[in-house]
Amino acid sequence: MLDANMQTQLKQYLANLREPIELVASLDDSEKSQQTRALLAEIAELHDDVSAQFDGTHDRKPSFIIRRASDANKWVRFAGLPMGHEFTSLVLALLWAGGHPPKVDADLIEQVRALEGDFEFEMFFSLSCHNCPDVVQALTLMAFENPRITATLIEGGTFQDEVEDRGVLAVPATFLNGESFYNGKMELAEILSKLDSGADAKAAEKLSAKDPFEVLIIGGGPAGSASAVYTARKGFRTGIAAERFGGQLQDTLGIENLPGTSYTEGPKLSDNLKAQVRENEIDLMDLALATQLKPAGQPGGMHEVTFANGAVLKARSLILSTGARWRNLGVPGEAEYRNKGVAYCPHCDGPLFKGKRIAVIGGGNSGVEAAIDLAKIVGHVTLVEFDTKLRADEVLQRKLRSLSNVEIITNGQTTEITGDGSRTNGLIVKDRESGTEQTIELEGVFIQIGLVPNTEWLKETGLELSKYGEIIIDQHGATNLPGIYAAGDATTVPDKQIVVAMGEGAKAGLGAFDYLIRNEPVEDIAQAA
Repeated sequence: MLDANMQTQLKQYLANLREPIELVASLDDSEKSQQTRALLAEIAELHDDVSAQFDGTHDRKPSFIIRRASDANKWVRFAGLPMGHEFTSLVLALLWAGGHPPKVDADLIEQVRALEGDFEFEMFFSLSCHNCPDVVQALTLMAFENPRITATLIEGGTFQDEVEDRGVLAVPATFLNGESFYNGKMELAEILSKLDSGADAKAAEKLSAKDPFEVLIIGGGPAGSASAVYTARKGFRTGIAAERFGGQLQDTLGIENLPGTSYTEGPKLSDNLKAQVRENEIDLMDLALATQLKPAGQPGGMHEVTFANGAVLKARSLILSTGARWRNLGVPGEAEYRNKGVAYCPHCDGPLFKGKRIAVIGGGNSGVEAAIDLAKIVGHVTLVEFDTKLRADEVLQRKLRSLSNVEIITNGQTTEITGDGSRTNGLIVKDRESGTEQTIELEGVFIQIGLVPNTEWLKETGLELSKYGEIIIDQHGATNLPGIYAAGDATTVPDKQIVVAMGEGAKAGLGAFDYLIRNEPVEDIAQAA
């Protein structure tokens, strides 16, 4: 199961075990069970403190638990093979079971240990989902830190019947005590905020206690990260407050146009940026959603930003890099069937539609790339483009047209997504020239029609926005308000690309640096007078 390189790496990791662990498998005669047996046997051979048993009696087969030999109440179960994006999750589960300390904020660990009640989590993932590992790893850590928490992590492709029975049409899909808990990516702090009623108040208190920053960046994508590195290296006290560090990078799989890097993936690039941020001693405040801005009354004054949990941060200069999010179609059925057949991430949710009929809405690069990838998995793809022709690069169009299970509809307006009350079953498309409508029977709709800037919270601040809601900036990244700069996909810069966002972030950082050295703090001026 593991090639020589993976075996070598895993053996090195297992050297960090502090106590023995046990792998207990429940198997049948299927090929997946044979693969599971082979995997566990290989792992057990790599370290004396790992033992594998194959006499489990759990109903889900193949599945296996990882537990501490000294405490059988602390365990996590993988149902199916945790390979692909989940191999790292498997490695971490082995290490944490063996007593290796997780690299997680100590306050969060204490919150997990202090949770009262019994929490039985079941979570469905797909091996191609790059958002799933965060949830898998968070639930795994919780199970090992609190004996009243259990986590069963289920690879949907292996348990397709259960996926169908439970109506799982998007991953990650998390259930708690048999009921749907959350659909989508969650980090540990987000899970705790849903379980611990006092979590938000504690987080707000911790944020509000921070001293004012010289530079505060709102948003942690490529633009915000670049800004922070530049201002921190200039010697200014810098902080990043982000709803989700990495932003759209977390939803981006293959990246092949970043100069100097022939290929990388969004989550990996995000991790690299986070490491660089920490190396430069930048205060990173993740899961912090900004909701209100009170600009300083004069140059050198303090800007105030309020967050969803009630916390308030102050800073002499701000860099707004809040990015953008997937644009919604805004048609009947879209909201009702989100995660019930309506999806936005083909890499995450595509495997759940194996052999089925689906549609992709959008004929730009994102839509055509999604259709090409999905065509390898699903039974049939109908691509619907509003314009009279596809807008994707010609090389992508040629690839799309070469696929036998793809139909292309141009000049088509999606007017409704239909369903049976529990899941999507069709799409109504109107021909924009003739006005005639057709209903396309299908089981999934992937929407890929561009982005909308995350700037609604800035509309009543005096900050100048374009008619599309983008922050208007000059050639230095400056807004119309002194001391406030902006960068990335939330601004009027025309090309929404990772490398452009990084460059714009660096420029905004340099702009903020120039502002700070030319404007003394108001309180210092008052004291001098």
